[in-house]
Amino acid sequence: MKKIVIIIPLLIFGFAKNSNAQFTQVELLSGFDKTDFTLYAGYPINEKNNLSIATLAFFQKFNKKENEGFDEVGVQPTLFWNINKSVAIGPSIYYNSFAGYSERLSAKLTLKNSRVLFVIIPTVAHSEKKNAGYAEAFAQFQFNSPLNDNVSLWLNGQFLTVWDKFKAHSRSFQQLRAGVSFNGHQFGVGMDFDQYGLDPIEKSSLGFYYRKTL
Repeated sequence: MKKIVIIIPLLIFGFAKNSNAQFTQVELLSGFDKTDFTLYAGYPINEKNNLSIATLAFFQKFNKKENEGFDEVGVQPTLFWNINKSVAIGPSIYYNSFAGYSERLSAKLTLKNSRVLFVIIPTVAHSEKKNAGYAEAFAQFQFNSPLNDNVSLWLNGQFLTVWDKFKAHSRSFQQLRAGVSFNGHQFGVGMDFDQYGLDPIEKSSLGFYYRKTL
């Protein structure tokens, strides 16, 4: 199968907490179709806490042989300048097993309270492999409803679209999660919808997920 370039954004799993606090979060999603592992870590680098480093690492493995061309590994460190509690901007270097290296500049808008998180991240980037620019838009929401001091219900959604040379569709996805958090351990059911390429190849996968903030 011809390999297709897959671009994945900076996932913001940890921003339900204080975006300036140090944290590490891991998520594992596994089902009949594929397995995803994602690690996200963030920490401040100055005393004012207006500069921070956020690092994403992920691995995606499809179970069926005919889908092995979509297997993927990626790493992305980002330097964020936190203008205020809601707005940040920063550059990053992204390495993807298909796409190679790219330089990126993102803006991040975060709206949140104790139960709801909403994040929008528009990005412009340059691919070294293609020697061309691309545009990306990423959005995330999280909603939690506490049942008692130890248990809460969670709904999570992440949405991405990427356009090569700012005009040709490259990659999109919609990722939905519904689960329960018990004493800091979150687990439940996840559904991924993926679209690849100019004339999109569509994939969908259902699985169970586990998420933990360390």
